[in-house]
Amino acid sequence: MAPKVAINGFGRIGRLLFRAALEHDIDVNFVAINDLAPPGQLA
Repeated sequence: MAPKVAINGFGRIGRLLFRAALEHDIDVNFVAINDLAPPGQLA
């Protein structure tokens, strides 16, 4: 069972964490990303 992870802030560190989990096929479930910017700007 993969741990649930929420990212508070999708700046430099948040993006690095997300990218590393995807690139290294780490078994985690990202359930939320909190940031001040609108979602379209984060993509």
